[in-house]
Amino acid sequence: MQNAQTGDTVKVHYKGYFDDGEVFDSSEGREPLEFTLGQNQVIPGFETAVIGKSIDEQVQVRIPPQEAYGEQNKDLIFDIERSQFPADITPQVGLKLQVEAEDGRRHTFVVRAISDSAVQLDGNHPMAGKTLNFDITLIDINKE
Repeated sequence: MQNAQTGDTVKVHYKGYFDDGEVFDSSEGREPLEFTLGQNQVIPGFETAVIGKSIDEQVQVRIPPQEAYGEQNKDLIFDIERSQFPADITPQVGLKLQVEAEDGRRHTFVVRAISDSAVQLDGNHPMAGKTLNFDITLIDINKE
């Protein structure tokens, strides 16, 4: 029986949920997720859960923020004056904005709060600071 190892391309079905049971993602009704172990294509804790598993093996894993999307970075949460906010966009809590940095890379910020004088933006990944749970079933292993 073969086990999944670094360098293998694997396919998994999964369900991701928070501690309160709320499902945030699932492969149910879709093709399985395919990725290559050791290529940083999924969060570290997810990859670690798959390594060593065999086809049809199921695993439940609880992944802390450090092995997922990291802790929230307070430096990525800041206020801008309403006068600096683009005039053609009406700020709303939850609105996602794409901003191009000086180096040409695009960053996503989410409007967290709005006051009469400022708009608070958050550049953290939406899952930053959260513990994630996954039910994972290994479907296929392709030894490269």
